[in-house]
Amino acid sequence: ERPEENGHPPKRLRSRAEEEGAEEQTKKWPKRKIVLLMAYSGKGYHGMQRNVGSSQFKTIEDDLVSALVQSGCIPENHGEDMKKMSFQRCARTDKGVSAAGQIVSLKVRLIDDILEKINNHLPSHIRILGLKRVTGGFNSKNKCDARTYSYMLPTFAFAHKDHDVQEETYCLNKETLEKVNKLLACYKGTHNFHNFTSQKGPKDPSAKRYIMEMYCGEPFVRENMEFAVIQVKGQSFMMHQIRKMIGLVIAIVKGYAEESIIARSWEEEKVDVPKAPGLGLVLERVHFEKYNRRFGNDGLHEPLEWKEEEEKIAVFKEQYIYPTIINTEREEKSMMNWLSTLSIHDFNSSAAGMQTNNKTSKNSDFEGSDGCDDDSE
Repeated sequence: ERPEENGHPPKRLRSRAEEEGAEEQTKKWPKRKIVLLMAYSGKGYHGMQRNVGSSQFKTIEDDLVSALVQSGCIPENHGEDMKKMSFQRCARTDKGVSAAGQIVSLKVRLIDDILEKINNHLPSHIRILGLKRVTGGFNSKNKCDARTYSYMLPTFAFAHKDHDVQEETYCLNKETLEKVNKLLACYKGTHNFHNFTSQKGPKDPSAKRYIMEMYCGEPFVRENMEFAVIQVKGQSFMMHQIRKMIGLVIAIVKGYAEESIIARSWEEEKVDVPKAPGLGLVLERVHFEKYNRRFGNDGLHEPLEWKEEEEKIAVFKEQYIYPTIINTEREEKSMMNWLSTLSIHDFNSSAAGMQTNNKTSKNSDFEGSDGCDDDSE
């Protein structure tokens, strides 16, 4: 190429070359709608959802989008405007909450070795464990039928306040575990959960939620402390809902509240429901039964199931999620400190009597949801 009189190369030739290169790239790596299976430890992050234009609070999606751009899966301008890649997450896990089976849907260039390249630009505590092609109109939030969360907690949370050891030496006995499971089973079915969130009134139809299962597994010992894991599966959850469901059961088992408070909480009266700490909450998996029935065996798309990735998920939890929960509990004693506040709750109070308690808990409420604000409304 000869320089023009002003010393610049001919613009027409340069732009044509760029266009041809872009065309080649598009032909080689066509854009397709996919889902990514994600696992991450949420400690140190202000939740999953990105706040474009705000670098004050780091989120999981900040790191994910950066990795997608750096790996060449999406153009840089798609990272600045996520609508351009039709990005949608299944659940907006909140501050400090981890995930073992988060799903995001988006359009990407299907480059070679795509998972390896994305993971090369991610920190080790965020991993993309799987990828599947989906239909062009797929939306991971709207197509999700149900979510399963787990909550890992030290078992001394269930020690009776009057006649059990309150320290870390406590061991959960069979009778107490049976009582815990009897209470957790009360949540199954459709109920009005307006008392389990700060966002809904008693007559709001969207306060009714359907819980499919909820139970506590057998206790186990880690780092000389006994833990147990509560599993809950529901269609969707509101802000604070899971932490408050667990908080109320703990208050009953410890002897601060009567069992009848659960049935009373479905009624219109305002009930004082304590909110268990956010540490320990994990988005385990999301369910797409309807989508799988319609498209999973159509010969073009795979069902959104991750049996082949289960081992990778288990390894990630052992390496990053469980150690973070255990070590943070040991260092910060979030459960022990929260248990000491149960005595200030008035479990027989009316709405008027609750105003004082609400004022004292307002600051901690700012730290937000249990990561379950995943409604498709």
